[in-house]
Amino acid sequence: MDLYGRRQEQAALDRILDGARQGCGATMMVWGDPGIGKTALLDYVAESAAADFTVLRCRGTRLESELAFAALHELLWPVTERISTLPEPQAKALNGALGTSNDVADRFLIGVAALTLFRELAEERPVLIVADDAQWLDEPSAQCLAFAARRLRNEPVVMLLTGHDDPVDGLWEKLTAMEVRELGDEDARLLARAVAPHADEAVIRRTVRAAAGNPLALQELTTSVAAGDISTHPLADERIAVGPRLRRAFRARLERMSAPARTALLLAAADHRSDRNTMWQAGVVLGIDVGAWDEAMHSGLLATRPDGRVCFRHQLMGAVVYEEAPAADRQTVHRALASVLTGENADELRPWHLAAAVEAAGRPDEEVARLLEESAQRSWARGGCATAARALRRAAKLSPSTDDAARRLAHGARAAWEAGHVDVALGMLERAEGYSSASTVADLSEGLRGLIEFAHGDPETACRQLTRDMDRVADPGQAFGLGSMALRAAWAAGHGALQREALQRLERRLPRGSFPNADLLPLLRQWWTEEGGGGADDRDQIVAPVADILTRLSGSTWILMPPAPLAVAWGIESALHEALRRETDMLRHTDQVTALTQTLAQTVALDIAQGSWTLATANALEGLQVAEGTGDDHLAAQCDAGLGWLAAARGDERTVADVAARFIEVWVPRGVRVFSACAEWNLGMSALFAGRAEEALDLLVRLTEHGHHAAHPTIAVLAAADTAEAALQAGQRATAEEQARLLRRWAERTGAAWATSATHLVHALLASGADTEKQFRLALDVPGARSRPFNHARTRLLYGEWLRRARRRTDARTQLAEAAETFQRLGAAPLLARTRAEQELTGQHLRRDSPARDTAAILTAQELRVARLAARGLTNREIGAQLLISPRTVGHHLANVFPKLGIVSRADLARIDFGDGLHLIG
Repeated sequence: MDLYGRRQEQAALDRILDGARQGCGATMMVWGDPGIGKTALLDYVAESAAADFTVLRCRGTRLESELAFAALHELLWPVTERISTLPEPQAKALNGALGTSNDVADRFLIGVAALTLFRELAEERPVLIVADDAQWLDEPSAQCLAFAARRLRNEPVVMLLTGHDDPVDGLWEKLTAMEVRELGDEDARLLARAVAPHADEAVIRRTVRAAAGNPLALQELTTSVAAGDISTHPLADERIAVGPRLRRAFRARLERMSAPARTALLLAAADHRSDRNTMWQAGVVLGIDVGAWDEAMHSGLLATRPDGRVCFRHQLMGAVVYEEAPAADRQTVHRALASVLTGENADELRPWHLAAAVEAAGRPDEEVARLLEESAQRSWARGGCATAARALRRAAKLSPSTDDAARRLAHGARAAWEAGHVDVALGMLERAEGYSSASTVADLSEGLRGLIEFAHGDPETACRQLTRDMDRVADPGQAFGLGSMALRAAWAAGHGALQREALQRLERRLPRGSFPNADLLPLLRQWWTEEGGGGADDRDQIVAPVADILTRLSGSTWILMPPAPLAVAWGIESALHEALRRETDMLRHTDQVTALTQTLAQTVALDIAQGSWTLATANALEGLQVAEGTGDDHLAAQCDAGLGWLAAARGDERTVADVAARFIEVWVPRGVRVFSACAEWNLGMSALFAGRAEEALDLLVRLTEHGHHAAHPTIAVLAAADTAEAALQAGQRATAEEQARLLRRWAERTGAAWATSATHLVHALLASGADTEKQFRLALDVPGARSRPFNHARTRLLYGEWLRRARRRTDARTQLAEAAETFQRLGAAPLLARTRAEQELTGQHLRRDSPARDTAAILTAQELRVARLAARGLTNREIGAQLLISPRTVGHHLANVFPKLGIVSRADLARIDFGDGLHLIG
């Protein structure tokens, strides 16, 4: 049987069975929360023992807990024919207990008879006795089994029982006990994925977080989360429905408690945020005495946090307590809590409790809805988008006016989108449109439908939706943002005509600059116009303001900047990177998941251009994980594209091929040419660096082939130097000359240092005689060219190869040594090998140095992400929240990081340079 995360428990049980096979008996109580997997472990043991054991099983139930010897009857029924072989008094006693005769005997004799029967069975083969849910065994059966358990240690008999509580006292207090704990995050994900193999990543992520490692919850919640089932709890972070089997298991524990104690539990279930003092005061209002609180606190369901708050040990327990309570009781409890709330959290919590009380009464209430809306605004201002979305959804439900309901739903949809809850956002948009017009909802949600279409759908459709909504929204600043996104969508589609149309409509919508960031509009005309404009002479007027503007951009206004590949093409990556770094640092302290993913995805291409490949890898992997968790495949693809480029530069052709295959399968049908172009570029670059020039050229020329699914002007410019080199190696000089003209036009238009340098490089490859060296020197000496280390090193390599062929070996060695150092630092294995070969051809005898201390060879990607966040001072809980892992998993990763880096504390992490190669600062 495949039990996820139970290897230690399985091994312990296997050892007990092996001991019985050697003649040694054992008895064990397997205990843990309902649904934690105790029965699954017993099934595993029974299956393991089936071949060579006599297996006897019974299970306690509430219905039969008052029937004397009901469990013993179930346990012994398969071997009742053996009872006649017992001594006559014992046989009569046992038959009487099982109801097969009218004989009456005391319980001692019945226990002796059962013990004798077990021993006789064990003379033939080992015996396995399994009693599930021992807390529900009828008392006579339980006493009989306890009597036998204490006397079977020297017999080949194993007795296993399960229960909810640690057997520290009572009937089973002398038994060996094994607690079954929650599954770890990874095992929980594996189980959820096995239960629902076709569920999307967002469902799996929510399920794992909500189930808190409970296997039964994972099985039942996966389907309920996928179906959108919600609980009635007003304060629930994950609004989910508890499944029937888990509900029955928890309900059974509640029914054993007194009514006042159940009210105390309901009070704790109704508010997991208030402190103990608030709970006690609300209890006074409800008439809960000390005895009821003591019973509730000793029930095993509650725990006290270090901060003094009372909470359920498992949120699913609280969900059952709350949902099983009558509506009138819930209303009374919420009103009691609202009446006693004081302190800094009162304004946040009181509206929720009042709303819950009103809902229990089944009527709308504008005053409570208004309080919820104000609470949502405060939460949103602090970056609590998910909380704001929940508050606005509840406020809409309580709104008497449909106009108010539509406004609150539209704003809530925007908040849900920013929190990464796309399905919730779409659902709230649809409900809002049921109350008001699509035009009004577009204005209220700031064009959210187009943004969602861009992230999850077709870019051409998104562009048209965004431009339509740009004309609908009243605020010119919002219109500017939507127009900018429409231009991005058209650019992603590689649709020049649509891009021109979107720009024209934006200029008609905003003819004058009287709105925030209006000074960016002239720059947008330059960035998004496909031909003409600009030039080196007026570059200062076009690009110089960028750095100043970026210093004041905040929130989502950075989307007014061009997408990362276009920024790299314009040569403004440094300024944009600094703005995005500030934005990322700010977003890490909020739950604005969508914005965080957008910034991470954008930084990958900028990190690559600046030679920070280790950082690029870490950001890409983190962004990919978060994007997959929210289902934003567009942002996930941006991260994947960066990883594919890095794989090509590092010689990992398998990864390049895998990423490209996914891109072509997914993005070609959706018409996202920028990703198709990235796939072809990565494939072509990989083939070029592997020495397959003709194959590389066949791939790279597609970037400029009119009508091809990979044709994209920005990617074509960025790949032009690769295409030219491949063309010359393949003997296609005319194609290389076309690439030189493409680069020259772009360099003249933008004045970008990299483009000017690349133009000189391609001219050097095309030139002959003295002009060749002149062009190489010009390429290397362009001001700012060194800011692209990979490109600069590649120019040195090509220059060194030319110098070596010109028999200027000393000069060649200088250029090649510089190139080799950069390639080694970056991990660019193919070009490093090519450089080393050239160095040897110059007659240089290389000393094979030990490999550079590469971050990827020291830390795993997840360890690197954890270490970087810990170095910034984040706690394990804060790190876990950002990376979607548990604080315990964070601690595990840090325990691996410290010895790998040779440090002993978190303070030392602040002194680590996490750039390319790891070393202590100072």
